[in-house]
Amino acid sequence: MASAPESRGTAVRSGRPAGAASSLQTLRLLESGPRGLTEAQAEERLVKHGENTVPGSHPVPWGLRLARAVGEPFTAVLLCLGLVSAVIASWGTACVIAVLVVVSAVLRAAGERRAERSVAALCAVLPQTATVRRRPAEGAAPVHRELPVDQLVPGDVVRLGAGDLVPADVRLLRASGLTVHQAVLSGESAPVPKHAVDTGCERPVGNGEFTGPGAPDSADPVPGAKGTADTGPGIGGATGPGAGDATEFSAPHLCFQGSSVASGSATAVVVATGAHTRFADAWATPPGRRRGTFDRSVRSVAWLLIRCMLLIPPVALLADAAVRGRGLETLPFAVTVAVGLTPEMLPVVVTAALARAAGGLARRRAVLVRRLHALGDLGAAGVLCTDKTGTLTQDRPVLECSLAPDGTPDARVAQWAALSAFWTLHLAELPVPDPLDEALLDATVEPDGPAGSGDGGGADLGGLWDWEGVAALPFDPVRRLSCAVLRPPHADGTPGPAAAPHAPEAAEAAAGGPGEYTAYGPGEYTVVVKGAAEEVLERCALDDERRAELHRRAALLAEDGLRLLAVGCARRRSRLGPYVPGDERGLTFLGFVGLRDALAPTAARALAGLARQGVAVKVLTGDHPGTAARVCRDLGLLDADGTPAADAPSQDAGATGTVRPGAPPGVVTGAVVDTLDDDRLAEVAARSTVFARCTPAQKARVVRALRTRSTTGFLGDGVNDLAALHAADIGLCPRTAAPVAREAADVVLGAKELTAIEDAVAAGRRCGGAIASYLRIVLSSNLGNVLAMLVAGVLLPFLPMLPAQVLVQNLCFDAAQLALAFDRPGTVEGRRRPAVLRPRALLGFVTGFGLLNAAADVATFAVLALAVRHGTGTDSAAAFHSGWFTENLLTQAMVMLLLRTGGSAAYARRPARPLLLAVAGLAAVGLLLPLSPLGAPLGMTPLPWVYYPMLALVLCVYGAALALARAAGERRAAGARPGRYGKGRKSDG
Repeated sequence: MASAPESRGTAVRSGRPAGAASSLQTLRLLESGPRGLTEAQAEERLVKHGENTVPGSHPVPWGLRLARAVGEPFTAVLLCLGLVSAVIASWGTACVIAVLVVVSAVLRAAGERRAERSVAALCAVLPQTATVRRRPAEGAAPVHRELPVDQLVPGDVVRLGAGDLVPADVRLLRASGLTVHQAVLSGESAPVPKHAVDTGCERPVGNGEFTGPGAPDSADPVPGAKGTADTGPGIGGATGPGAGDATEFSAPHLCFQGSSVASGSATAVVVATGAHTRFADAWATPPGRRRGTFDRSVRSVAWLLIRCMLLIPPVALLADAAVRGRGLETLPFAVTVAVGLTPEMLPVVVTAALARAAGGLARRRAVLVRRLHALGDLGAAGVLCTDKTGTLTQDRPVLECSLAPDGTPDARVAQWAALSAFWTLHLAELPVPDPLDEALLDATVEPDGPAGSGDGGGADLGGLWDWEGVAALPFDPVRRLSCAVLRPPHADGTPGPAAAPHAPEAAEAAAGGPGEYTAYGPGEYTVVVKGAAEEVLERCALDDERRAELHRRAALLAEDGLRLLAVGCARRRSRLGPYVPGDERGLTFLGFVGLRDALAPTAARALAGLARQGVAVKVLTGDHPGTAARVCRDLGLLDADGTPAADAPSQDAGATGTVRPGAPPGVVTGAVVDTLDDDRLAEVAARSTVFARCTPAQKARVVRALRTRSTTGFLGDGVNDLAALHAADIGLCPRTAAPVAREAADVVLGAKELTAIEDAVAAGRRCGGAIASYLRIVLSSNLGNVLAMLVAGVLLPFLPMLPAQVLVQNLCFDAAQLALAFDRPGTVEGRRRPAVLRPRALLGFVTGFGLLNAAADVATFAVLALAVRHGTGTDSAAAFHSGWFTENLLTQAMVMLLLRTGGSAAYARRPARPLLLAVAGLAAVGLLLPLSPLGAPLGMTPLPWVYYPMLALVLCVYGAALALARAAGERRAAGARPGRYGKGRKSDG
């Protein structure tokens, strides 16, 4: 038994059977027929070709997840320090470090695994089936069966109807009024007309329904010819922004897996399944993602600390040898000093803060963070790229204007168009309204009526609903028209649209439309036609000059981002036979109906929120430039002259102008992107807001260009977005996205709306603030302690602190610092700074405040000397150890409050309860441990009472110095920060 060819050459890619071949040739090449495959043939092909499923990524084993977490540079350094501690017999320190590494790795791996399971569960929510025509055996009659889509094989004949998902790559054998949503593949917002090219236009019979082929076979349509997807008509024949340029998805006789049927019906043959489809081909070799900003910043801080830690032991050894003449016997002390500089809780705090924020987003907004560090990248984001459809708009049109032929508002044009839509739908054999018809019908029953109608609306149609539909010619992609034949409610004397005279001059006089009423004679009906402007105008009785003028007006309206329908009418005599497309000639032109994409209700508020957070929104779409510009103007992303809105963040506040030939102001087209080199594209992308008619490769180029200046996120949901998702620092997609898009995304949103991203950015900023607080506090304290320890080690005849005391102090520090992961960093209204850790800024901060901490420690040494001198029977070494231990914990408690993000008056916000409890506990341990029975085993002793007043004075001076230094630093940062987010911005680090 022969089977279908298995190479890609038999499928869409080569274009042989699905392209240049006719339907019959395609069936022969696939060794199938109009009656479908037999069950035996289908089973054989299923074994040969495999199931019709898209290959997905395999679950990452736990071992590999843990290895990745441990392989982070800072975690690896901690492991090395733990090994060194074990070598020098510092078992307590080694155990603490080992526990911290394990806890951090498990938290990170568990959080990412939980998110991955949730994403995988989305794929199994809705099992899909397809209607397939198969034969039980050779010679048997074919039957239609509902089969799971994974059982389809090349050569299967399938039926498609409105609302169906296209289950595989198919070649149309027959179609009636078929339009397909393929935004998931091409980014085109409007449904794309499709038809079987070798059957031509089916002819209407009876009351206007279509049956059977009605034209001879033809070769593939020439791009740009009428009826092809290259002409630019949208659904319902709308002219203007509506269809894509000629691409691999524009072939009118091919439908691709991942798209869905918007209207009409079709019979098609499967030409490619599973891994051979265009849908799967986009995921075949996904590019590796580069590390995000958060990963890079944490790594840069880690390497800075590594260099400092490698520098400290030799400095300590040389200083001790020069002053005390000691040699390698001080190596354990030098290693202890290096360990003291290490913020060993960093991996745990980072992971805990991110996991806590990710869990909160999952509970509140159903946002799944698949890669924990992506939340940190969102906190650092300065640019968000998004498509238009479904994010800024609702993917449905609404009536914008109803215009008479002279351009003045006239609601009656929309009313007649709605009446035609109603009866076309009512008389159709399978009533499936397209979105334009739904928008017209919705507008005629709303009390406010169509925008720009000027008369208060279309609720009262002046008795038009009393008209009765007689016949209808539904919309089809070749004619790009629909037609309804209407009978007036009375045989005589009923007012209606003016009859279209035979003379063009008389038609011009009657071009005012339904405002000029004449009586209907017995048996007279009215034909109302609506559709693409160029098609309707061709059928109207107009002279060339008037027709050209109306074409120009239609072009201007289309450039303004409207989908345009033209409406015409004619009077016809009743008949016994069917109405045919020839009755759509000699029309009186009634006017234009303009529709626009309905804006998402939360889009404007979310865009304002993102702007307040310093996130510049860029729109990357495959849609028409006029449509994209219109939406962005309506939402305030663009001013009327096409420049970015004054309050919108920009990467280059000083730049003006852009490159926009052939597009509305403020819009850069994909054709322009191809003409720019990478450096020039980075400049243009930084100051532009809208990129239209972009291919997937062009979207990815724009994203890479934006990444050179700022951390960039990309929100997409289709196969055509995969390249850009991989190119961005953060890939985002909604739950309803294509499975391959969900696999590529770092963050999966509960709904495709920007408010969820606004919340996620805010959560990322809070995480960034908490991590920055931890680093500032820990490194400043550790650096001060290290400097003080080096001074004490050189000047004192005994160790400044015993190993057991160092271990207890570090444990207290670590337990208290973990509370920083649960803090609520404060913000300032209008504060527009992404949370980016920058090593240089952090180093300057830590150096300054570390020296203050060291000064407080040295002052404490002097206080201890005075206290011990006035004490009686006090062991000087034990007293020194106890006094410094107490001072260290108290100063640590102070800096946790004063150096946290939001700890100053300018960023005032009450610390979170866990942080307050941690600070109180840390201070209590510092004051009470030397006095408790546990103090003696640790080498501590009660301190003389005179020490405490002097220590309080030192702490007061230290606290005042911290507050003054922080206020001065914030004033300096505020003076250096530009008014708009751009170059020279300061980080939260």
